[in-house]
Amino acid sequence: MAIVTISRELAALGDETAHELAKILNYRFIDKNALEERIKGYGVESHKFEKYDEKKPSFWASLSQDRDDYLHYLKTAVLAEAGEGNCVFIGRGANAMLKNVPGVLSVFLVAPADIRVERVKSYFHCDDRRGRQIVEQSDHDRTGFHRYFFDTDWKDPGNYHLSLNTGHLHPAVCAEIIKHLWEQSINEETEARSGARIRELILGQLVKHHILYEKEIPVHFLESSVSPGKVLIYGVANSQSLVEAALAAAREVPGVQNVQSEIQVVQEYNIMP
Repeated sequence: MAIVTISRELAALGDETAHELAKILNYRFIDKNALEERIKGYGVESHKFEKYDEKKPSFWASLSQDRDDYLHYLKTAVLAEAGEGNCVFIGRGANAMLKNVPGVLSVFLVAPADIRVERVKSYFHCDDRRGRQIVEQSDHDRTGFHRYFFDTDWKDPGNYHLSLNTGHLHPAVCAEIIKHLWEQSINEETEARSGARIRELILGQLVKHHILYEKEIPVHFLESSVSPGKVLIYGVANSQSLVEAALAAAREVPGVQNVQSEIQVVQEYNIMP
C-alpha cells in the first residue's frame, strides 16, 4: 500500500489538490468527515472533540479526559483508514502519526499571505481586515495543534518530502507534481514494508485500546511499541499489580505473542482527570 498525507495552510488549495491527486491515483480521499464517520463507528460522539480539531486546546480543555480520548480515537481512525490501503489524507496530523512509515509521502502546501487573504475574502465574503484575522488565527491554531499533540513544527519543510507554493499553481498541476514524485518513490517492496509497518502500528493501538478503554486499567501515559515479534508497553502506574494486569490484557489482543513492560511504578501517583 501507499499513502499520501497533505498538510496545508488555510487557503493554500489543500482540499482541491488532495481531491485531484486522489482522482488521478485512484486512491481514497480521507478528510475530517471521513475520520469523524470512522470515529462514530466506534460508538463515540465525535462532536465533543470539536474543540481539539486542528487547534491547541485551552487550559481547561487540556486537563480534560476528552483530550486524551480525542488523540486516541483520531489515531485509531487514521491507522484504520491507512490499514485499508491506498489513500490521500488531508490534515488532522496524519503526517505526524505516519511519520517514518515506508510508503508514506508527506506534502506541505503553502501560498503567499496576500494571496491566501484574497482567497479567504472570496470564501467567506469578508473584508481585508477580517480575512487577515482568519488566516492568522488558522495559522496559530494549526501550529498549536501540531506542537501540543505531536511535538512537531507544522511549518518546518524538513518534516515533509515535498513542499509546494500554490500561489500560482493550479491544484491539477500540484497533483501531477506529487504523482511524479510518488512514481519515483514507491515500488512493490516499499508498499510491502509500508503494509507491514502499518499493521504493527494498528496492533499497538489495539493493545492500548484494550488496556485503557476495554479493561479500564489505569496506566497513565500508556503507549505501545510494536516491532517484529515483540510488543512493548510503557507508561506510569501506581502498583505492580496494575502492571501485571496491563500485561495480561495485552496478551489477550489477537496477534500479540511476546509482550514486555517498561511501565514505571510510582506509588501514590495521581493525575488530574
